[in-house]
Amino acid sequence: MLDANIKQQLNAYLEKLQQPIELVAAYDDGPKSQELRELLEEITSMSEKISLRTEESNDVRRPSFAINRVGTDVGVRFAGIPMGHEFTSLVLALLQVGGHPSKASQDVIEQVQQLDGEFEFETYFSLSCQNCPDVVQALNLMSVLNPNIRHTSIDGALFQDEVEKREVMSVPSVYLNGEPWGQGRMTLEEIAAKLDTKSDEKEAEKINQKDTFEVLVIGGGPAGSAAAIYAARKGIATGIAAERFGGQVADTMSIENLISVPYTEGPKLVAAMEQHVNDYDVDIMNMQMAEKLIPAAKRGEPHEVRLANGASLKARTVVLSTGARWRQLGVPGEDEYRNKGVAYCPHCDGPLFKGKHVAVIGGGNSGVEAAIDLAGLVGHVTLIEFGDEMRADEVLQKKLRSLKNVDIITSGQTTEVVGDNGRVSGLNYTDRKTGENHHVALEGVFVQIGLVPNTEWLKGDIELSQHGEIIINDRNETSIPGVFAAGDATTVPYKQIVISMGEGSKAALSAFDFLIRNSVE
Repeated sequence: MLDANIKQQLNAYLEKLQQPIELVAAYDDGPKSQELRELLEEITSMSEKISLRTEESNDVRRPSFAINRVGTDVGVRFAGIPMGHEFTSLVLALLQVGGHPSKASQDVIEQVQQLDGEFEFETYFSLSCQNCPDVVQALNLMSVLNPNIRHTSIDGALFQDEVEKREVMSVPSVYLNGEPWGQGRMTLEEIAAKLDTKSDEKEAEKINQKDTFEVLVIGGGPAGSAAAIYAARKGIATGIAAERFGGQVADTMSIENLISVPYTEGPKLVAAMEQHVNDYDVDIMNMQMAEKLIPAAKRGEPHEVRLANGASLKARTVVLSTGARWRQLGVPGEDEYRNKGVAYCPHCDGPLFKGKHVAVIGGGNSGVEAAIDLAGLVGHVTLIEFGDEMRADEVLQKKLRSLKNVDIITSGQTTEVVGDNGRVSGLNYTDRKTGENHHVALEGVFVQIGLVPNTEWLKGDIELSQHGEIIINDRNETSIPGVFAAGDATTVPYKQIVISMGEGSKAALSAFDFLIRNSVE
C-alpha cells in the first residue's frame, strides 16, 4: 500500500509516539475495505505502540477506522482511506493522539481547551482537495485537546449516497451536531474563534493596545509576506494584518512557474511564506479584516486602519496588499446555488460530481485547465467562453479538443443558473452572434472567469482604477503619501505570484525610504 520512501518517512515519525494508540477498523466486503485493511496492518507493523482490532458495532461507516489513545476518550475517526492530500492528516492524527505535542500557538491551544459544550463534528473531504487538510487537521487536533469535541472525516467520493442525501456539493463541508456549520478552507484559529463567541472582543482589546508600527502591511499573500520580510530586515517595527494568511495562493493546486521551484502546491507555499515571516520580528495578526483607511491628517502623524472587530491599528507607513478573489458571473441563480452546484474550485469539488454533467465558464488558462481536469472525473464537460475564441495557451486548447467528453461553446453569454429542489439543474446562455437563447441541462457549474481586487473598503479614501485596482507608480506609491500598495490589488499587469513577491519587496523598500526622508523632528 505504501511505497518504500513513504514507509521510511512514516517510520521516523512514529518513533515520536509517546503513548500507546489503538486503531479500530470497520470493514465491509468491498475492495476499499481491503485497501484500508492493508494500510492499517502496514502502519501497525511499524510501531510497538500501535495495536489494531476490528470494530464490532454496526453503527459506524464502513470502511472507516478510529485512532484512539489507549485508556482514554481521546480519538479521531476517518471514514475512507486518507491518502492523497489527506495522508498528512493521517500522520498528524497518529502523532497527536499518540501524545506528540502540536505546533499550534499556546494561546489557541488554551482557547480550544476552554471551549464549553458538546461538539460532534463531521467533515466531508475529497482526496484531491488542497483546502480540506487544513480543516481536517484543525478539527482532529481540537478533538485531541478537548474531550468534549469529536471529529469524523468522511471521503465524499467514497460515501456518495450520504453526500447525495445531505446534498453536499462543495468540500470541505463541515457539520456540527448533525447540522451544516461551515464550508471552505478554515484554519484552527478561525474555527476556534467561530466557536468562541467572545474571541472578537478579546482580540480587539489586544490589538488596541499595540504601539504605532513603522510599517503596517495589510494582506498576507505573496506581496504582503515579501513586504513584511523586507521591512523587518531593516530593523523597524513591522506588523501584518491579514484576513487569511496566504490569500488566493492557498486555493491554488499546482504552481510550476515560481522561479527556482519547479513544482509546489499552494498550501505548501503558504506554509513556507508564513514560516519565513515568522523568522523575523513581525507582529502577525491573522483573521483581521480591514474596513477603513484613515490617512494621516498631517505630516508626522500616523495613518490609521480600522478593523472589522472594532479595533484600530496605527502606522507611519502602510503597504496595501489585499489581493483578489474569484470573479463572479453576476447572473440570477449564482448566489442561490453557491455550494449547491455552483463552485469555484474544480480540484476541491470535482470528485463530488463523478459521472455527472458539468459546465466550466471561462476559456482562459484557468477555465481550460479546469475543464481538462474535470473531464477525467465527471461524465461530461461543457465549456462556455464569452469571446469568439478561447484565450488559453494553444497547448491547453489542443489538449481540451482531444477529449471526447467535452463540448466547447464560444460567443456564449451565460444569463442564468437554474435549479430544482435546492440544487443546480442547468444553465441558460445566449449565442452572442445569433442572439438565440439556449439551455444546457447539467448538475454543476464551475466559474473560472478571473479575479476581482479586494479594494471595496478603500473607495473614497484612495485613488482606484475603473476596475477597482489601487493606482500605483513605479515606486509602489499610491495617491496618499506614506501609503504604498503591491500585488494583485494594484494596477500592475500580469497577476502572478513571482510578480507579487517582487512588488511587495519594492513597496517595503519604498516605505523605508519614505521613513528616512520624512523622519519626525
